[in-house]
Amino acid sequence: MHEGILRRQSVRESAARTYARALPIVPVRARGLTIEGADGRRYLDCHSGAGTLVLGHNHPVVLEAIRGVLDSGAPLHAVDLATPVKDAFVTELFRTLPPGLAVRARVRFCGPAGTDAVEAALQLVRSATGRSGLVAFTGGHHGTTAGAFEDSGAADSGLSRLPYPQDYRCPFGVGGARGAELAARWTESVLDAPKSGRPLPAGMILEPVQSDGGVVPAPDEWMRRIRQITDARSVPLIADEVRTGVGRTGAFWAVDHSGVTPDVMILSNAIGGSLPLAALVYRDDLDTGEPGTSADTFPGNQLAMAAGTATLSYVRENRLTERAGTLGSRMLCQLQGLAREFAIVGDVRGRGLMIGIELVEAEGDLKAGRGVAGTEAGMVSEAGTWTGAGAGTWAGSRVGLGGSDDCGVASFAGAGAGAEVGAGAGCGSGWPPSTAFGNADAEVGRLAAGPRPAAPELAAAVQRECLRRGLIVALSGRDLSVVQLLPPLTITDGQAAAVLDRLADAVEAVAWNHARGEKTHPQPPQHPQRPQTARPRDRAERAG
Repeated sequence: MHEGILRRQSVRESAARTYARALPIVPVRARGLTIEGADGRRYLDCHSGAGTLVLGHNHPVVLEAIRGVLDSGAPLHAVDLATPVKDAFVTELFRTLPPGLAVRARVRFCGPAGTDAVEAALQLVRSATGRSGLVAFTGGHHGTTAGAFEDSGAADSGLSRLPYPQDYRCPFGVGGARGAELAARWTESVLDAPKSGRPLPAGMILEPVQSDGGVVPAPDEWMRRIRQITDARSVPLIADEVRTGVGRTGAFWAVDHSGVTPDVMILSNAIGGSLPLAALVYRDDLDTGEPGTSADTFPGNQLAMAAGTATLSYVRENRLTERAGTLGSRMLCQLQGLAREFAIVGDVRGRGLMIGIELVEAEGDLKAGRGVAGTEAGMVSEAGTWTGAGAGTWAGSRVGLGGSDDCGVASFAGAGAGAEVGAGAGCGSGWPPSTAFGNADAEVGRLAAGPRPAAPELAAAVQRECLRRGLIVALSGRDLSVVQLLPPLTITDGQAAAVLDRLADAVEAVAWNHARGEKTHPQPPQHPQRPQTARPRDRAERAG
C-alpha cells in the first residue's frame, strides 16, 4: 500500500507539490509529536504542519471541540454570520492580543489561508491611508497570491525592500546591536529621502521571526525602533504572525517580546487548531472601508473556530508559552554545540520552539576546530569524565533538558602541553569541551572571515538522514540551507532529547560524508560524546 500510494501521487498530483518530494511517507495515524506511516514506521514530527499544530496531532481538547460542533447540529458553513461558535472564538482571541491592540481591535475573517489575510491587510491599509506603496524586508515571505507575491518583491509593485537585521549574514557585515541600528537608519533614510520620488507607503509589513527566510528573529530593540519610525510618519505597521503566533516563540504573539503594538496583525495557521482559518486583527480607526466590501466565501469555518478556541485557551491556561520559551532555550543552547563541533554547521538560531540550523560549505573539513582538552582519541565514562590522549582531562556531568537553568552548567579543566586552563559555563550537552568551551579561537577566526556560502545540498542531506532516523524536519531560508525545527508546544523533555539526539546523529553522518567527499556513507564511528543507546526505531517507539 505504501509504495502504491506514493507512486500514484507522483503520477496524479501537480509538480508544484513541495513537502511530499522530500518526505516520502504516507501518514495513517498521528498523536502528539508522533506520526505512524503506512509502512509501520514511526516518526517524530518537528514540522508540525508548517508550525500549525501547536498542540501536536489530534490533541484531545481539539478533537472534543470538533465533535461538539458536529454533534450539536450547528451549521458547518455560515459565511460571515454571527454564531455562538464564532463569538466564543473572538472572545478568546481578544483575550490573548497585545493590550494596546485588544482595547480597540476589529477582526476580519477572510479566506482560509494566511496569504488571504495578507491580501486583506494590504487592501485595508491602502483603503485607510489612500496610498499604494508598501515597505517589506529582505527574506520576508508573506504568501503566494498575487498581492502576497507583490509583498515578496515583484519589481513593478511599488514595493521597497529594506534590510532585515541578523547576526550571521548581516547585510552590513557587522551584526549585533550595531547591525540592527544600521538597518533602522536605512529604513528612516528610505522613508524620508526627499529625492526618492516615492510618497510614504500605505504600510510596512514584517515578520517578528522570519520563518521561510531561515528562522531569523528580529532584535527587540530594532522592533521598537521600527515602531517609533512608523508611528512618527503615520505608516501602519503590519505584523505577520502566521507562523509565529499562539506561543510558538515563547510569547503568545512574537511582537510581545519587544512590547510593540502593531496596527495590524495577520493571523492564521495555529489559530485554527489544525484546521484552515485566517483572520486580520487591526486598530479600529483603520476600519474605513465601505460596508460590504468583503465577499469571501469561507470566512466562517465553524469547525476551525471551535478547534481554535480550544487551542487558544489550552495554550493560555496551561502556560505553554512559558514552556516553549524555557524548553526552546535549552534546545537552542544544546544545538549550538553542533556549530562548534562540525564545520558544516554555520549557525544555530531561533526563538522559543522555532529553531533553525544553517548548513554551509566546509571545504572538506569535518571539525569546526580543536578543543581545549583532548583529541578524538579520548574516552568518556558514564560519570562524564572525558580524557583526551595526551592533551588533558575534562571533568563534568551530563546536564540534560531537565537541568535547573536554560543551558546547564559544566566545569572544565585542561592540563598538559599546549592546553589552556580554565573553568566556565557551557551548554550542558554532555559533549567534550571541544563543543562547549574550547573553540573560542576557532570561532573568532570563523566570524572574522565572514559566513561561508550556504549549502542547500547539505541541508537536504541532513533532512534525509533525519528521516532515516525517524525525525521529520523541514528546510527554509532563501537557499533552503536551513534545517527548521517546529515541534508542538506539548513536546516532552524526553521527546526533545530524542529529537536532539537524532538531529545530532544526522548532522554527524552528513559531516563525515562531506569530509570524505562521498555521496553515501555508512553509520559514522561512534564518538564518546554521544553514545548510542538505542537504534533509531527503538528511540522512535520510546519517544512516541
